[in-house]
Amino acid sequence: MKKIIAATALALLAATPAKADAFINILTGGTSGVYYPLGVAIEGVFKKSIPGAKVSVQATKASAENLNLVQQGKGELAFTQTDTVAQAVRGDNEAGFPKPLDKIRHIATIYPNYIQIVASKESGIKSLADLKGKRVSVGAPKSGTELNARAILKAAGITYQDLGKVEYLPFGESVDLMKNRQLDATLQSAGLGVASIKDLATALEITVVPVSAEVVQATGDPSYVNLTIPAGTYGGMTSDVVTAATGNALVTSSAVDDETAYQMTKAVWENLDALVNAHATAKQIKLDASVIKSAAPLHPGAARYYKEKGLM
Repeated sequence: MKKIIAATALALLAATPAKADAFINILTGGTSGVYYPLGVAIEGVFKKSIPGAKVSVQATKASAENLNLVQQGKGELAFTQTDTVAQAVRGDNEAGFPKPLDKIRHIATIYPNYIQIVASKESGIKSLADLKGKRVSVGAPKSGTELNARAILKAAGITYQDLGKVEYLPFGESVDLMKNRQLDATLQSAGLGVASIKDLATALEITVVPVSAEVVQATGDPSYVNLTIPAGTYGGMTSDVVTAATGNALVTSSAVDDETAYQMTKAVWENLDALVNAHATAKQIKLDASVIKSAAPLHPGAARYYKEKGLM
C-alpha cells in the first residue's frame, strides 16, 4: 500500500502544471540581434505550452544586464553568454559584477556566439592591428559583446586608447553610424546571420576581420574557441573567416519554482522548430550532454527534464 501511495504521489507531481499565477519575463537583447527574435518565439511557445503562465519579452542590453536583472528577481528566463555567466558567478567587478550573483541557475547551453568584427571595406581594415586609430563600436556598455571586445583586443595587444574613437552602442545603432561613414568598424557577438550585419552588408561593402588561434589562446579564457564564419553568410563574403566564439545559454533564478523551470526547459526543447522559424541560428541548438555544462548550478527543474531524457 505504501508503494502504491508513493507511486500515485509521484504521478500527480509529474502532472502538476506550472503555478497558475506564474509570471515569466524573458530577457533578451537588442531588437536587431539574435536573442530578441528567439525570445519572442519562446514567448509564443510558453503561452501555448505552460497553462496559466503570464509571459512577456523584454529587450535589454543583453548578457550582463540580464544576469543582474535575474539576480534582482526581474526576469525568469534570460539569454546570456557562457563566459559572462562565469564572470557573474565568481563576481568579476570589471565585468560589472561587484559581488558574486548567487541566484543564477542554468537551464541550457544553446548555440555558439560568434565574435564578428566587421569593417567597411573603404576603411582599409583587414586585421585586428588595423583597428588602431580607427572608429570602432564595441557594443553596449558592460554587455557581453563589450566584454568580448575587451578580451579579444587585449589578447591582440590593443587597448581602447589605441583606437581612434570608441563608441558603446548596440548592434542597430552601430550599423547606422557605419552607413553614415561615422564609424569604421563594429564588433558584434551573436549567432551567424545576425540581422544588423546583414543590413550593413546591403548598404556598403564590408570586410569581416579574422581572429586567430593565437589571439584566442592569449585570452587565457577556456570559454573562447575558434570557429569559422562561412563564405556567403553576409553579402560580399567570398571566403571563410576564422574568428573567436563563446557559448550562449538560457538561465533562470533560484527563486523560480521547480515545476515552472521544468516546464520552461521542456517547452524550449520540444519546440525547437518554432525557434528555427524565428532565426536560422537555432538550427545549431542540439539536445546532448553539452547543454548541461555551465559555471552556474543547474536548476533542479531543468535537471528533472534532463534526467527524463537520459542526459544525467
